[in-house]
Amino acid sequence: MFFFENYTVLNVVSAIGLSVALFLINEATRRSKYLSILVYILIPVSFTLFVWPRTGNAGTVSGNWFAWIKTYSALAGVIGFMALRYFPKLQSKRFMLFFPPLILSVNILEAVLRDFQVSTLKGVMENGLYLQGGIWNILNGIAGILSILTITGWVGIRVSKNKFKDMVWPDMQWFYVVAYCLWNISYVYNCIPNRSFYAGVVLLSLSLISGLVTSKGVWLQHRAQILALFAMTTLTFPSYSATPFFSITSTLNTQPLWLLSVLSLISNVLVFAYQCYRIYQTKRNPLREELYEGLVSYTTIVESNGL
Repeated sequence: MFFFENYTVLNVVSAIGLSVALFLINEATRRSKYLSILVYILIPVSFTLFVWPRTGNAGTVSGNWFAWIKTYSALAGVIGFMALRYFPKLQSKRFMLFFPPLILSVNILEAVLRDFQVSTLKGVMENGLYLQGGIWNILNGIAGILSILTITGWVGIRVSKNKFKDMVWPDMQWFYVVAYCLWNISYVYNCIPNRSFYAGVVLLSLSLISGLVTSKGVWLQHRAQILALFAMTTLTFPSYSATPFFSITSTLNTQPLWLLSVLSLISNVLVFAYQCYRIYQTKRNPLREELYEGLVSYTTIVESNGL
């Protein structure tokens, strides 16, 4: 295979099982404030005290600084989004509306820094990962910076009028989400090759399905919850990728590294170019106004959430 290998029946069935479990837990917590508090606050606090100090040891994938930061930053995002969704008074506070783009930017920046760091590593083993750094890391790091610069229209974040009380971001359009996903799959392929199928293909597919199909305009909420669930799981079971159940792994060839990073950079450059065109066309400030209002896809998001 070009990107991944070791597609055994057991691995494929396990990947499907993982996808179904993450999808169901995400949807269950989306529907229940109290279940969300249990899963995203109470369980992480107890695991921080009693479980993760023992499982996140040096020498394992979870012994890397990035695994810890990613877990807590994803949880911080989920909890912040919960505050917006369940406390109506906060929805009118400008500083709270700034939280979603801030946490998204921080998450991207963490990965950008890691990409730049890995670019200096030439075929080394680090915490159980084989890392082959190169120019592809630099290209993808630049794409990540562009992904931060193209975050727009956060002032238009609202809570849906349906029973789910989803955090809706109409200005986060499908083309931004696709470019982000290309950047993120490139990042995990570059920096977490043993887990890139699960942390990349599985997680991003679930987020896309949930955010672009089942509940439009809610992609970031789904992305944060699914990422937090997976990050907590990997911090609890750091050796899962060494088992025969979850051992679909990167081929460790440089051609996929080049291809994904180039696609990541091109897609984010295109989104940045379109953003500049919209700014010129509409004369809007993307930091203070919604830039993509008026697009059919924008209207669809608003109407489907009763806004």
